[in-house]
Amino acid sequence: MITPTASDAHISNVGWRFDNTYVRLPDVCFAMAKPATVERPQVSILNHRLAKELGLDLTAMSPETAAALFAGQVLPDGTQPIAQAYAGHQFGVFTMLGDGRAILLGEHRTPHGRLVDIQLKGAGRTQFSRGGDGRAALGPMLREYVISEAMSALGIPTTRSLAVVTTGESVYRTSELKGAVLTRVAASHIRVGTFQYLAARRDEPSLRVLADFAIDRHYPELAEAPRKYFDFLRAVADRQASLIAQWQLVGFIHGVMNTDNMAISGETIDYGPCAFMNIYSPATVFSSIDHAGRYAYGNQPAIAQWNLARFAETLLPLLDPDQEKAIAIALEVLGEFSAMFERYSLAGMRKKLGLQTNEAEDVEIIQSLLDWMQKSKADFTNTFRDLSSEELPVGDRYLDPEFQTWHARWQQRLDRDGLPSTSIYATMRAVNPAVIPRNHRVEEALSAAEDAEDLSVLHRLLAVLSSPYEVSAETAPYQAPPPDDRNYRTFCGT
Repeated sequence: MITPTASDAHISNVGWRFDNTYVRLPDVCFAMAKPATVERPQVSILNHRLAKELGLDLTAMSPETAAALFAGQVLPDGTQPIAQAYAGHQFGVFTMLGDGRAILLGEHRTPHGRLVDIQLKGAGRTQFSRGGDGRAALGPMLREYVISEAMSALGIPTTRSLAVVTTGESVYRTSELKGAVLTRVAASHIRVGTFQYLAARRDEPSLRVLADFAIDRHYPELAEAPRKYFDFLRAVADRQASLIAQWQLVGFIHGVMNTDNMAISGETIDYGPCAFMNIYSPATVFSSIDHAGRYAYGNQPAIAQWNLARFAETLLPLLDPDQEKAIAIALEVLGEFSAMFERYSLAGMRKKLGLQTNEAEDVEIIQSLLDWMQKSKADFTNTFRDLSSEELPVGDRYLDPEFQTWHARWQQRLDRDGLPSTSIYATMRAVNPAVIPRNHRVEEALSAAEDAEDLSVLHRLLAVLSSPYEVSAETAPYQAPPPDDRNYRTFCGT
Protein backbone atom coordinates (compact mmCIF):
# COMPACT_ATOMS: atom_id res chain seq x y z
CA MET A 1 0.00 0.00 0.00
CA ILE A 2 1.03 3.61 -0.58
CA THR A 3 2.38 5.41 2.46
CA PRO A 4 2.17 9.23 2.72
CA THR A 5 5.48 11.03 2.75
CA ALA A 6 6.89 12.50 5.91
CA SER A 7 6.03 16.00 4.72
CA ASP A 8 2.35 15.17 4.50
CA ALA A 9 0.03 15.80 7.41
CA HIS A 10 -0.95 12.42 8.82
CA ILE A 11 -4.45 11.36 7.91
CA SER A 12 -5.36 11.40 11.60
CA ASN A 13 -5.14 15.21 11.42
CA VAL A 14 -8.19 15.15 9.17
CA GLY A 15 -10.40 14.73 12.23
CA TRP A 16 -11.51 11.13 12.00
CA ARG A 17 -13.25 9.71 15.08
CA PHE A 18 -13.90 6.08 14.21
CA ASP A 19 -15.97 3.55 16.04
CA ASN A 20 -16.89 0.06 14.88
CA THR A 21 -20.27 -0.82 16.30
CA TYR A 22 -21.27 -3.08 13.41
CA VAL A 23 -18.46 -5.54 14.08
CA ARG A 24 -19.94 -6.12 17.54
CA LEU A 25 -22.89 -7.83 15.89
CA PRO A 26 -22.81 -11.63 15.42
CA ASP A 27 -20.08 -12.76 13.01
CA VAL A 28 -22.68 -13.96 10.52
CA CYS A 29 -23.55 -10.33 9.74
CA PHE A 30 -20.25 -9.50 8.06
CA ALA A 31 -16.86 -10.71 6.85
CA MET A 32 -13.52 -9.03 7.39
CA ALA A 33 -12.26 -7.34 4.23
CA LYS A 34 -9.27 -5.48 2.89
CA PRO A 35 -9.27 -2.83 0.15
CA ALA A 36 -7.36 -3.95 -2.91
CA THR A 37 -4.02 -2.45 -3.80
CA VAL A 38 -4.24 -0.13 -6.81
CA GLU A 39 -1.58 1.25 -9.10
CA ARG A 40 -1.92 5.03 -9.26
CA PRO A 41 -4.71 6.52 -7.13
CA GLN A 42 -5.57 10.09 -8.04
CA VAL A 43 -8.23 12.44 -6.69
CA SER A 44 -11.10 13.09 -9.06
CA ILE A 45 -13.31 15.11 -6.71
CA LEU A 46 -13.49 15.85 -2.99
CA ASN A 47 -16.61 17.05 -1.19
CA HIS A 48 -15.26 19.74 1.12
CA ARG A 49 -18.75 20.96 2.05
CA LEU A 50 -19.76 17.51 3.31
CA ALA A 51 -16.40 17.07 5.01
CA LYS A 52 -17.00 20.24 7.01
CA GLU A 53 -20.41 18.92 8.11
CA LEU A 54 -18.69 15.74 9.28
CA GLY A 55 -16.04 17.69 11.20
CA LEU A 56 -13.29 16.73 8.76
CA ASP A 57 -10.59 18.90 7.23
CA LEU A 58 -9.54 17.42 3.91
CA THR A 59 -7.10 20.26 3.34
CA ALA A 60 -4.92 18.70 6.06
CA MET A 61 -3.77 16.18 3.44
CA SER A 62 -1.80 16.51 0.26
CA PRO A 63 -3.60 15.39 -2.92
CA GLU A 64 -1.43 12.27 -2.96
CA THR A 65 -2.38 11.36 0.60
CA ALA A 66 -6.06 12.06 -0.07
CA ALA A 67 -5.95 9.81 -3.12
CA ALA A 68 -4.30 7.03 -1.14
CA LEU A 69 -6.81 7.40 1.68
CA PHE A 70 -9.94 7.35 -0.47
CA ALA A 71 -8.62 4.48 -2.57
CA GLY A 72 -8.18 2.43 0.61
CA GLN A 73 -4.38 2.36 0.38
CA VAL A 74 -3.92 3.96 3.80
CA LEU A 75 -6.58 3.83 6.47
CA PRO A 76 -7.37 6.09 9.42
CA ASP A 77 -6.67 4.85 12.92
CA GLY A 78 -9.54 2.93 14.43
CA THR A 79 -10.99 1.44 11.24
CA GLN A 80 -11.93 -2.23 10.98
CA PRO A 81 -12.80 -2.85 7.32
CA ILE A 82 -15.64 -5.30 6.71
CA ALA A 83 -18.05 -6.38 4.00
CA GLN A 84 -21.63 -6.57 5.19
CA ALA A 85 -23.81 -9.61 4.57
CA TYR A 86 -27.31 -9.16 3.19
CA ALA A 87 -29.81 -10.72 0.83
CA GLY A 88 -32.40 -9.23 -1.46
CA HIS A 89 -35.27 -9.63 -3.84
CA GLN A 90 -33.79 -8.42 -7.13
CA PHE A 91 -36.64 -7.75 -9.55
CA GLY A 92 -38.73 -10.04 -7.37
CA VAL A 93 -36.23 -12.92 -7.24
CA PHE A 94 -34.63 -13.72 -3.88
CA THR A 95 -30.84 -13.97 -3.76
CA MET A 96 -28.25 -14.19 -0.99
CA LEU A 97 -25.90 -11.28 -1.58
CA GLY A 98 -23.52 -9.16 0.50
CA ASP A 99 -21.08 -6.36 -0.24
CA GLY A 100 -19.38 -7.64 -3.36
CA ARG A 101 -17.52 -4.43 -4.15
CA ALA A 102 -17.98 -2.23 -1.08
CA ILE A 103 -16.00 -2.18 2.16
CA LEU A 104 -17.23 -0.48 5.31
CA LEU A 105 -14.29 1.15 7.08
CA GLY A 106 -16.31 1.82 10.21
CA GLU A 107 -18.46 4.57 11.66
CA HIS A 108 -17.25 8.14 12.08
CA ARG A 109 -18.69 10.21 14.91
CA THR A 110 -19.51 13.75 13.83
CA PRO A 111 -19.06 16.82 16.07
CA HIS A 112 -22.78 16.55 16.91
CA GLY A 113 -22.35 12.98 18.11
CA ARG A 114 -24.02 11.30 15.14
CA LEU A 115 -22.55 8.06 13.80
CA VAL A 116 -22.21 7.78 10.03
CA ASP A 117 -20.90 4.89 7.96
CA ILE A 118 -17.79 5.50 5.85
CA GLN A 119 -17.78 3.02 2.98
CA LEU A 120 -15.47 2.54 0.00
CA LYS A 121 -17.42 1.46 -3.08
CA GLY A 122 -15.36 -0.25 -5.76
CA ALA A 123 -12.55 -1.18 -3.38
CA GLY A 124 -12.03 -4.74 -4.59
CA ARG A 125 -13.19 -8.29 -4.02
CA THR A 126 -14.75 -9.48 -0.79
CA GLN A 127 -16.10 -12.78 0.47
CA PHE A 128 -19.41 -11.81 -1.17
CA SER A 129 -18.14 -10.86 -4.65
CA ARG A 130 -19.74 -13.94 -6.29
CA GLY A 131 -17.18 -14.04 -9.09
CA GLY A 132 -17.17 -10.29 -9.68
CA ASP A 133 -14.08 -8.13 -9.75
CA GLY A 134 -15.17 -5.93 -6.86
CA ARG A 135 -14.23 -2.80 -8.82
CA ALA A 136 -16.17 0.22 -10.03
CA ALA A 137 -15.87 2.48 -13.06
CA LEU A 138 -15.41 6.23 -12.96
CA GLY A 139 -18.65 7.14 -14.74
CA PRO A 140 -21.07 5.37 -12.37
CA MET A 141 -19.18 6.63 -9.32
CA LEU A 142 -19.35 10.22 -10.54
CA ARG A 143 -23.05 9.70 -11.34
CA GLU A 144 -23.67 8.66 -7.74
CA TYR A 145 -21.72 11.67 -6.53
CA VAL A 146 -23.77 14.08 -8.67
CA ILE A 147 -27.20 12.59 -8.00
CA SER A 148 -26.72 12.02 -4.28
CA GLU A 149 -25.49 15.58 -3.78
CA ALA A 150 -28.39 16.91 -5.88
CA MET A 151 -30.84 14.93 -3.75
CA SER A 152 -29.30 16.36 -0.60
CA ALA A 153 -29.66 19.90 -1.95
CA LEU A 154 -33.32 19.15 -2.70
CA GLY A 155 -33.77 18.22 0.96
CA ILE A 156 -34.41 14.52 0.32
CA PRO A 157 -32.89 11.99 2.76
CA THR A 158 -29.94 10.39 1.03
CA THR A 159 -26.55 8.82 1.39
CA ARG A 160 -23.80 11.27 0.49
CA SER A 161 -20.58 11.19 -1.50
CA LEU A 162 -17.38 12.35 0.14
CA ALA A 163 -14.87 11.59 -2.61
CA VAL A 164 -14.22 9.89 -5.92
CA VAL A 165 -10.69 8.79 -6.81
CA THR A 166 -9.43 7.02 -9.89
CA THR A 167 -7.26 3.94 -9.43
CA GLY A 168 -4.99 4.14 -12.47
CA GLU A 169 -6.36 0.76 -13.51
CA SER A 170 -9.01 -0.39 -15.96
CA VAL A 171 -12.24 -2.21 -15.29
CA TYR A 172 -14.01 -4.20 -17.95
CA ARG A 173 -17.76 -4.15 -18.49
CA THR A 174 -19.07 -3.90 -22.05
CA SER A 175 -15.87 -1.98 -22.75
CA GLU A 176 -12.65 -0.94 -21.04
CA LEU A 177 -13.35 1.78 -18.47
CA LYS A 178 -11.38 3.81 -15.94
CA GLY A 179 -11.43 2.32 -12.47
CA ALA A 180 -12.57 4.42 -9.53
CA VAL A 181 -13.55 4.25 -5.86
CA LEU A 182 -16.40 6.24 -4.29
CA THR A 183 -16.44 7.09 -0.60
CA ARG A 184 -20.05 6.89 0.53
CA VAL A 185 -21.39 8.37 3.77
CA ALA A 186 -24.62 6.94 5.17
CA ALA A 187 -26.66 6.95 8.36
CA SER A 188 -26.00 3.23 8.03
CA HIS A 189 -26.03 0.54 5.37
CA ILE A 190 -28.60 -1.65 7.14
CA ARG A 191 -31.12 -2.70 4.51
CA VAL A 192 -34.30 -4.71 4.29
CA GLY A 193 -31.99 -7.28 2.73
CA THR A 194 -29.83 -7.34 5.87
CA PHE A 195 -32.81 -8.70 7.80
CA GLN A 196 -33.69 -11.05 4.94
CA TYR A 197 -30.21 -12.57 5.11
CA LEU A 198 -30.64 -13.63 8.73
CA ALA A 199 -34.26 -14.67 8.25
CA ALA A 200 -33.26 -16.92 5.34
CA ARG A 201 -30.72 -18.57 7.63
CA ARG A 202 -33.44 -18.98 10.29
CA ASP A 203 -31.10 -17.28 12.75
CA GLU A 204 -33.64 -15.73 15.12
CA PRO A 205 -31.15 -14.80 17.88
CA SER A 206 -28.99 -12.81 15.44
CA LEU A 207 -32.10 -11.30 13.88
CA ARG A 208 -33.19 -9.98 17.27
CA VAL A 209 -29.72 -8.55 17.91
CA LEU A 210 -29.79 -6.82 14.51
CA ALA A 211 -33.26 -5.41 15.15
CA ASP A 212 -32.20 -4.02 18.53
CA PHE A 213 -29.06 -2.57 16.93
CA ALA A 214 -31.10 -0.86 14.18
CA ILE A 215 -33.57 0.51 16.72
CA ASP A 216 -30.80 1.90 18.92
CA ARG A 217 -29.10 3.53 15.96
CA HIS A 218 -32.06 4.89 13.99
CA TYR A 219 -35.10 4.84 16.26
CA PRO A 220 -33.72 5.18 19.82
CA GLU A 221 -37.02 6.56 21.06
CA LEU A 222 -38.46 3.05 20.58
CA ALA A 223 -35.83 1.19 22.60
CA GLU A 224 -38.01 0.90 25.71
CA ALA A 225 -41.38 0.76 23.94
CA PRO A 226 -43.64 -2.11 25.12
CA ARG A 227 -44.20 -3.22 21.50
CA LYS A 228 -40.90 -2.01 20.12
CA TYR A 229 -40.72 -4.38 17.11
CA PHE A 230 -44.24 -3.45 16.05
CA ASP A 231 -43.36 0.23 16.49
CA PHE A 232 -40.09 -0.37 14.63
CA LEU A 233 -41.92 -1.81 11.62
CA ARG A 234 -44.38 1.07 11.63
CA ALA A 235 -41.60 3.66 11.95
CA VAL A 236 -39.65 2.17 9.02
CA ALA A 237 -42.86 2.12 6.95
CA ASP A 238 -43.54 5.74 7.80
CA ARG A 239 -40.05 6.87 6.80
CA GLN A 240 -40.31 4.98 3.54
CA ALA A 241 -43.71 6.52 2.80
CA SER A 242 -42.22 9.96 3.36
CA LEU A 243 -39.13 9.18 1.27
CA ILE A 244 -41.01 7.78 -1.73
CA ALA A 245 -43.41 10.73 -1.66
CA GLN A 246 -40.43 13.07 -1.84
CA TRP A 247 -39.06 11.12 -4.81
CA GLN A 248 -42.37 11.41 -6.60
CA LEU A 249 -42.65 15.13 -5.93
CA VAL A 250 -39.43 15.86 -7.84
CA GLY A 251 -39.82 13.18 -10.53
CA PHE A 252 -36.97 10.97 -9.28
CA ILE A 253 -36.87 7.39 -10.51
CA HIS A 254 -34.60 5.10 -8.50
CA GLY A 255 -34.50 2.44 -11.19
CA VAL A 256 -33.59 -0.57 -9.06
CA MET A 257 -35.81 -0.71 -5.96
CA ASN A 258 -34.67 -4.14 -4.87
CA THR A 259 -35.04 -4.97 -1.19
CA ASP A 260 -31.28 -4.73 -0.76
CA ASN A 261 -31.58 -1.11 -1.91
CA MET A 262 -34.10 -0.07 0.75
CA ALA A 263 -32.30 1.39 3.77
CA ILE A 264 -33.83 0.95 7.22
CA SER A 265 -32.76 4.52 8.03
CA GLY A 266 -35.09 5.96 5.38
CA GLU A 267 -32.28 7.33 3.20
CA THR A 268 -32.06 6.97 -0.57
CA ILE A 269 -29.29 4.47 -1.25
CA ASP A 270 -27.56 3.05 -4.34
CA TYR A 271 -27.67 5.38 -7.31
CA GLY A 272 -27.28 2.93 -10.16
CA PRO A 273 -29.67 3.32 -13.11
CA CYS A 274 -31.43 6.29 -11.49
CA ALA A 275 -32.68 9.32 -13.41
CA PHE A 276 -35.08 12.25 -13.22
CA MET A 277 -38.22 12.33 -15.31
CA ASN A 278 -38.59 15.05 -17.92
CA ILE A 279 -41.95 14.58 -19.69
CA TYR A 280 -44.54 13.56 -17.11
CA SER A 281 -45.65 9.98 -17.47
CA PRO A 282 -46.22 7.46 -14.66
CA ALA A 283 -44.86 4.73 -16.96
CA THR A 284 -41.44 6.38 -17.30
CA VAL A 285 -38.53 3.92 -17.08
CA PHE A 286 -34.90 4.66 -17.88
CA SER A 287 -33.13 1.60 -16.44
CA SER A 288 -31.72 -0.68 -19.13
CA ILE A 289 -32.38 -3.76 -16.98
CA ASP A 290 -36.00 -2.93 -16.08
CA HIS A 291 -37.54 -4.45 -19.19
CA ALA A 292 -41.03 -4.88 -17.70
CA GLY A 293 -41.21 -1.50 -15.98
CA ARG A 294 -41.36 -3.01 -12.51
CA TYR A 295 -39.66 0.07 -11.06
CA ALA A 296 -41.32 2.71 -13.25
CA TYR A 297 -42.00 6.12 -11.72
CA GLY A 298 -45.66 5.40 -11.06
CA ASN A 299 -44.92 1.99 -9.52
CA GLN A 300 -42.53 3.21 -6.84
CA PRO A 301 -45.09 3.58 -3.99
CA ALA A 302 -46.48 0.07 -4.56
CA ILE A 303 -42.98 -1.41 -4.79
CA ALA A 304 -42.04 0.27 -1.51
CA GLN A 305 -45.05 -1.42 0.09
CA TRP A 306 -44.02 -4.76 -1.47
CA ASN A 307 -40.51 -4.35 -0.08
CA LEU A 308 -41.91 -3.52 3.34
CA ALA A 309 -43.96 -6.71 3.22
CA ARG A 310 -40.72 -8.62 2.78
CA PHE A 311 -39.28 -6.70 5.75
CA ALA A 312 -42.35 -7.53 7.83
CA GLU A 313 -41.89 -11.21 7.02
CA THR A 314 -38.43 -11.15 8.59
CA LEU A 315 -39.79 -9.61 11.79
CA LEU A 316 -42.60 -12.13 12.33
CA PRO A 317 -40.74 -14.12 15.03
CA LEU A 318 -40.16 -10.87 16.92
CA LEU A 319 -43.69 -9.53 16.57
CA ASP A 320 -45.35 -12.46 18.32
CA PRO A 321 -44.49 -16.10 19.12
CA ASP A 322 -47.81 -17.09 17.57
CA GLN A 323 -47.32 -16.86 13.81
CA GLU A 324 -50.95 -16.09 13.04
CA LYS A 325 -50.93 -13.23 15.51
CA ALA A 326 -47.60 -12.02 14.11
CA ILE A 327 -48.99 -12.00 10.58
CA ALA A 328 -52.04 -10.05 11.74
CA ILE A 329 -49.77 -7.48 13.40
CA ALA A 330 -47.65 -7.14 10.26
CA LEU A 331 -50.71 -6.79 8.03
CA GLU A 332 -51.99 -4.02 10.28
CA VAL A 333 -48.90 -1.94 9.55
CA LEU A 334 -48.73 -2.83 5.87
CA GLY A 335 -52.38 -1.87 5.53
CA GLU A 336 -51.53 1.62 6.77
CA PHE A 337 -48.80 2.26 4.20
CA SER A 338 -50.98 3.54 1.37
CA ALA A 339 -52.61 6.07 3.69
CA MET A 340 -49.18 7.10 5.00
CA PHE A 341 -47.90 7.66 1.48
CA GLU A 342 -51.01 9.51 0.32
CA ARG A 343 -50.82 11.79 3.33
CA TYR A 344 -47.20 12.75 2.56
CA SER A 345 -47.85 12.98 -1.18
CA LEU A 346 -50.95 15.14 -0.82
CA ALA A 347 -49.24 17.46 1.65
CA GLY A 348 -46.31 17.83 -0.74
CA MET A 349 -48.53 18.47 -3.76
CA ARG A 350 -50.49 21.08 -1.86
CA LYS A 351 -47.21 22.89 -1.17
CA LYS A 352 -46.17 22.63 -4.82
CA LEU A 353 -49.45 24.29 -5.81
CA GLY A 354 -49.36 26.91 -3.06
CA LEU A 355 -52.38 25.58 -1.20
CA GLN A 356 -52.19 26.63 2.43
CA THR A 357 -55.33 24.93 3.73
CA ASN A 358 -56.92 21.52 3.17
CA GLU A 359 -60.03 21.09 1.07
CA ALA A 360 -61.57 17.91 -0.28
CA GLU A 361 -61.44 19.37 -3.79
CA ASP A 362 -57.64 19.51 -3.70
CA VAL A 363 -57.23 15.87 -4.71
CA GLU A 364 -59.22 16.43 -7.90
CA ILE A 365 -57.39 19.68 -8.68
CA ILE A 366 -54.03 17.91 -8.37
CA GLN A 367 -55.09 14.90 -10.43
CA SER A 368 -56.60 17.09 -13.15
CA LEU A 369 -53.30 18.90 -13.54
CA LEU A 370 -51.36 15.65 -13.74
CA ASP A 371 -53.81 14.25 -16.30
CA TRP A 372 -53.37 17.33 -18.47
CA MET A 373 -49.58 17.18 -18.08
CA GLN A 374 -49.56 13.59 -19.25
CA LYS A 375 -51.79 14.26 -22.26
CA SER A 376 -49.86 17.35 -23.29
CA LYS A 377 -46.44 15.75 -22.64
CA ALA A 378 -45.53 18.59 -20.30
CA ASP A 379 -42.18 18.73 -18.55
CA PHE A 380 -42.72 17.80 -14.90
CA THR A 381 -40.19 20.14 -13.28
CA ASN A 382 -40.74 23.15 -15.52
CA THR A 383 -44.54 23.01 -15.31
CA PHE A 384 -44.54 23.34 -11.53
CA ARG A 385 -41.84 26.00 -11.70
CA ASP A 386 -43.85 27.94 -14.30
CA LEU A 387 -46.89 27.80 -12.04
CA SER A 388 -44.73 29.36 -9.31
CA SER A 389 -44.49 32.62 -11.26
CA GLU A 390 -46.88 35.56 -11.11
CA GLU A 391 -47.30 35.25 -14.87
CA LEU A 392 -47.06 32.07 -16.88
CA PRO A 393 -44.47 31.99 -19.65
CA VAL A 394 -45.80 32.57 -23.14
CA GLY A 395 -46.38 29.26 -24.90
CA ASP A 396 -48.98 27.36 -26.86
CA ARG A 397 -49.22 24.68 -24.18
CA TYR A 398 -50.63 27.10 -21.62
CA LEU A 399 -53.19 28.39 -24.15
CA ASP A 400 -54.80 24.95 -24.24
CA PRO A 401 -58.49 25.42 -23.22
CA GLU A 402 -58.26 22.43 -20.88
CA PHE A 403 -55.33 24.00 -19.07
CA GLN A 404 -57.02 27.40 -19.01
CA THR A 405 -60.07 25.86 -17.34
CA TRP A 406 -57.87 24.12 -14.78
CA HIS A 407 -55.86 27.29 -14.15
CA ALA A 408 -58.97 29.34 -13.46
CA ARG A 409 -60.21 26.70 -11.00
CA TRP A 410 -56.84 26.64 -9.28
CA GLN A 411 -56.81 30.44 -8.98
CA GLN A 412 -60.22 30.35 -7.36
CA ARG A 413 -58.94 27.75 -4.91
CA LEU A 414 -55.96 29.97 -4.07
CA ASP A 415 -58.27 32.93 -3.53
CA ARG A 416 -60.17 30.98 -0.88
CA ASP A 417 -56.98 30.75 1.18
CA GLY A 418 -56.94 34.54 1.27
CA LEU A 419 -53.17 35.06 1.18
CA PRO A 420 -51.32 37.63 -0.94
CA SER A 421 -50.27 36.20 -4.29
CA THR A 422 -46.65 37.30 -3.76
CA SER A 423 -46.50 35.17 -0.62
CA ILE A 424 -48.08 32.18 -2.35
CA TYR A 425 -45.72 32.22 -5.30
CA ALA A 426 -42.67 32.74 -3.12
CA THR A 427 -43.70 29.70 -1.09
CA MET A 428 -44.12 27.67 -4.28
CA ARG A 429 -40.70 28.64 -5.57
CA ALA A 430 -39.20 27.34 -2.33
CA VAL A 431 -40.49 23.81 -3.02
CA ASN A 432 -40.52 23.61 -6.83
CA PRO A 433 -36.92 23.30 -8.06
CA ALA A 434 -35.78 25.29 -11.05
CA VAL A 435 -33.05 22.77 -11.83
CA ILE A 436 -32.69 19.02 -11.45
CA PRO A 437 -29.94 16.72 -12.74
CA ARG A 438 -31.25 16.55 -16.29
CA ASN A 439 -30.17 13.30 -17.88
CA HIS A 440 -28.41 14.91 -20.84
CA ARG A 441 -26.52 17.32 -18.59
CA VAL A 442 -25.36 14.49 -16.35
CA GLU A 443 -24.18 12.50 -19.37
CA GLU A 444 -22.41 15.57 -20.73
CA ALA A 445 -20.49 15.98 -17.47
CA LEU A 446 -19.63 12.29 -17.19
CA SER A 447 -18.44 12.11 -20.79
CA ALA A 448 -16.15 15.10 -20.33
CA ALA A 449 -14.69 13.56 -17.17
CA GLU A 450 -14.23 10.08 -18.63
CA ASP A 451 -13.21 10.86 -22.19
CA ALA A 452 -11.31 14.14 -21.85
CA GLU A 453 -10.36 14.15 -18.15
CA ASP A 454 -12.20 17.48 -18.00
CA LEU A 455 -13.96 17.94 -14.67
CA SER A 456 -14.96 21.56 -15.28
CA VAL A 457 -18.30 20.50 -16.79
CA LEU A 458 -19.02 18.39 -13.72
CA HIS A 459 -18.13 21.21 -11.33
CA ARG A 460 -20.41 23.67 -13.17
CA LEU A 461 -23.25 21.18 -12.97
CA LEU A 462 -22.67 20.58 -9.26
CA ALA A 463 -22.58 24.32 -8.58
CA VAL A 464 -26.00 24.79 -10.17
CA LEU A 465 -27.47 21.73 -8.47
CA SER A 466 -26.28 22.92 -5.06
CA SER A 467 -28.96 25.67 -5.14
CA PRO A 468 -31.82 24.01 -7.03
CA TYR A 469 -34.47 26.57 -6.11
CA GLU A 470 -32.53 29.61 -7.27
CA VAL A 471 -32.59 31.08 -10.78
CA SER A 472 -29.73 33.02 -12.37
CA ALA A 473 -28.09 33.47 -15.74
CA GLU A 474 -26.05 30.34 -15.00
CA THR A 475 -29.09 28.15 -14.40
CA ALA A 476 -30.92 28.81 -17.68
CA PRO A 477 -29.06 26.19 -19.76
CA TYR A 478 -29.72 23.59 -17.07
CA GLN A 479 -33.47 24.21 -16.94
CA ALA A 480 -34.16 23.16 -20.52
CA PRO A 481 -35.17 19.52 -21.01
CA PRO A 482 -33.54 17.44 -23.75
CA PRO A 483 -35.25 17.52 -27.15
CA ASP A 484 -36.24 13.86 -26.79
CA ASP A 485 -35.09 11.34 -24.18
CA ARG A 486 -37.55 8.53 -24.86
CA ASN A 487 -34.66 6.25 -25.88
CA TYR A 488 -32.39 7.32 -23.02
CA ARG A 489 -31.16 4.41 -20.90
CA THR A 490 -29.23 4.25 -17.65
CA PHE A 491 -27.03 1.39 -16.46
CA CYS A 492 -26.24 0.04 -12.99
CA GLY A 493 -22.47 -0.05 -13.56
CA THR A 494 -21.86 -3.57 -12.23
